[in-house]
Amino acid sequence: MTEPLNTGSHDLPITEELAAFMRTGWAGARASEVTARPSAPWAAKRRAALAQRFPGERLVIPAGTLKVRSNDTDYRFRPHSAYAYLTGAGESDDVLVIEPSGEAVLYVRPRAPREEGQEFYRDRRYGEFWAGPRPDLAEAAEMYQIECAHIRDLDLRRPARVLRGVDAKVDARAPRGDGDAELESFLSEMRLVKDEWEVGELQAAVDSTARGFEDVVRALPQAIAHPRGERYVEGVFGLRARLEGNATGYDSIAASGSHACVLHWIRNDGALNPSDLLLLDAGVETDTLYTADVTRTFPLSGRFSPVQRQAYELVYEAQNAAIAALRPGARFRDFHLAAMRVICDGLRDWGLLKESTDTLMETGLYRRYTLCSSGHMLGLDVHDCARARAEVYLDGVLEEGHVLTVEPGLYFQPDDLTLPEELRGIGIRIEDDLVVTAGGARLMSSALPRHPDEIESWMSALR
Repeated sequence: MTEPLNTGSHDLPITEELAAFMRTGWAGARASEVTARPSAPWAAKRRAALAQRFPGERLVIPAGTLKVRSNDTDYRFRPHSAYAYLTGAGESDDVLVIEPSGEAVLYVRPRAPREEGQEFYRDRRYGEFWAGPRPDLAEAAEMYQIECAHIRDLDLRRPARVLRGVDAKVDARAPRGDGDAELESFLSEMRLVKDEWEVGELQAAVDSTARGFEDVVRALPQAIAHPRGERYVEGVFGLRARLEGNATGYDSIAASGSHACVLHWIRNDGALNPSDLLLLDAGVETDTLYTADVTRTFPLSGRFSPVQRQAYELVYEAQNAAIAALRPGARFRDFHLAAMRVICDGLRDWGLLKESTDTLMETGLYRRYTLCSSGHMLGLDVHDCARARAEVYLDGVLEEGHVLTVEPGLYFQPDDLTLPEELRGIGIRIEDDLVVTAGGARLMSSALPRHPDEIESWMSALR
């Protein structure tokens, strides 16, 4: 079966003479310098662990497909994280199959030969002249250290567990089984504990992120002068992410003033008032697709006002309490609860809430001012392992090798009449990335200051 070409309406028809001419005179060079990916031996171990978990079963894990942004324009492709974790590969439409024997085969769409057909120069989605070269079968096998076959030879009629919702063509062709949900959960759960290579990639992402935050502070005078200063900040950080990695790991939050009270403010279209705070939540995603997730809240003037410092210091102390609670064997939720007790104590001391801290923790009234949880697992996804069962993640215990964020915050809405006027419109979050170790946890983002005095000195030195 010959697939139709993805051709646009802009181009003139191809004459027989041109088609014949395009089939000849090519050197047949390789797509690029081909070497084994550093992740290949780690991915092989992960595939073996997956096969051991489902012995004698066929497992199908698609990479995913191109997604339309508008009309005939696609988003830049990023593979599903489970597929990337098990292969280190990153081309659209490919599918990993682990056979009942435990052997793995990667079904790929190789680049089209130039001696036959017109895909390589006419297909705007997959053609080499339009989208760049894809590896051929031999190159893919060398890069990913796995047996590779053409995607057209993939047989999906046999019983299998399938990671669904990733590739509609695979979903339509593969019979649905009762074990698909269990496969999806395990693919998340097996990423909870990071191996040595993953921790290294995450540290590289965090280090690049720290440099991106420094770029932003240096650029603040220009950003403040621009009518869309938040977008200026987003762009400065995004440049670092693209230069040193694949992209940002998620849409950056560059929230100034009361925009910082919106937990996921990604419009980033506001101006920067020098008297306000800027909450920047951003992370570089490496070329291997591991992302950092760091937040700093700093004064655009370079100096905290007394009320800004008061609010900031409460969040800082809450984060310290949370970090101190991280250790193997502690419940995952313990660090969040430790942070919230500090927040409750502070809100009571300020007179905003009257009940005892124990009562506030039970009733949750404090959550009016700090709505969300104080952290999550981190890895290939910014909210990593999201399909894991609650008993092994949210209600589970911490283990050495877990990588997570700690990010308490206070969000005083600008229209909240329970607050004194000077607090309204202040939003503060401090977020760091940590890896759980045998003795506690290591702060991976220690290159960025946290204490308000350190932040002021840091900003002064950079500006």
